[in-house]
Amino acid sequence: MISVSEALVLVDQHTQAQSVEMIPLDLAMGSTLGLDIYAPINLPSFRQSSMDGYAFIYDGQSELKLIGESKAGDFQNFSIKEGEAVRIFTGALVPDQADTVVMQEHVEQTENGIRILKMPPKNFNVRPIGEQIKVGDIALKAGTRINVPIIGFLGGFGLREVSVIRKPSVSILVTGNEIQSGEEPLDAGKIFESNSLMLKVALESMGIVVRQVLTASDNQAETRKAIETGLDSDVLIISGGISVGDYDFVKEGLEKNEVKEVFYKVNQKPGKPFWFGKKGQKYVFALPGNPASTLMCFLVYVAPAIQKMHSGMPIGLFLQQGTLVTTIQNNFGKTLFLLAKEENGSIELLPKQASSMLISFSMSNAILVFPDELEELKSGEIVHYFPINRS
Repeated sequence: MISVSEALVLVDQHTQAQSVEMIPLDLAMGSTLGLDIYAPINLPSFRQSSMDGYAFIYDGQSELKLIGESKAGDFQNFSIKEGEAVRIFTGALVPDQADTVVMQEHVEQTENGIRILKMPPKNFNVRPIGEQIKVGDIALKAGTRINVPIIGFLGGFGLREVSVIRKPSVSILVTGNEIQSGEEPLDAGKIFESNSLMLKVALESMGIVVRQVLTASDNQAETRKAIETGLDSDVLIISGGISVGDYDFVKEGLEKNEVKEVFYKVNQKPGKPFWFGKKGQKYVFALPGNPASTLMCFLVYVAPAIQKMHSGMPIGLFLQQGTLVTTIQNNFGKTLFLLAKEENGSIELLPKQASSMLISFSMSNAILVFPDELEELKSGEIVHYFPINRS
């Protein structure tokens, strides 16, 4: 049995980013750039007006003759002389000779043109070519997470595809004779299966589409076959059947499918019987079947590993600090992951921390990490946590 820190290091060491692929830009939200992007054009590519107003040559004259109009999208490039002006609109092409734009609120109409009532500084309200970025400059570095502004930025270059780190394909396998679909009334001795739904939604919130959800009863051959099918994906997440009971066949099924064990069992509560292994470049995470244990192992190990696979980001807990409001004991000699409520830096433990219960999970917004080497954390003490269930 290994420590939490050792388990995190091993998952990090054995997890690699996926290959790079080209995808449509409008489907790239949440993906990670696989290659540096260099500006293919200047932005803007021509001198633009940043205001609705009048473009002119700055020479001290305030009364100007109006000779034309430039709207956004027009390509006509007026030849302006001193003492002349062109009506211009935001984003429109500024004539080559013009060096200044006066906003329309600062002029008045005259018989032949305009009179400037408030003279702007020279070169005012003119966006130069390449003001935002010049052709050939690096626009975005590999490893950048694509968000809404980035899609707009890249679209401004005329790009319609982008190179990203491929998101891994994921399969989920849930095991157990006791599980039952929610489509029929609950039979005696059964429980409604919800772990696959919970994991599927958690993955989808990360932008990962689940390829398939598999089930297997507590049967050796059925479990082995389901694992074989799940290994078609880059990642197989298994819920249940990984402990040491008479009807736990997952570990044996993994061995039969030649999945190499990296580690098994972590000195933590909940989620001690957690298994991680590989087959080539395919990854398997076998989680204990109790719902809180399943979700805790997913949050601590699986989600960061999948995040690394399509972003390259290292794996870790990345803890924050808060102040504990009650004294608590650790009588287990394990790292405890405790459901808590954090508000303005204060950490309060929630009741019903059992591995079979999700009620406190649903109300928590923080996981308090109680180190295995400590026996007590006192009220008022600085503690470490990581946030969850936050928008």
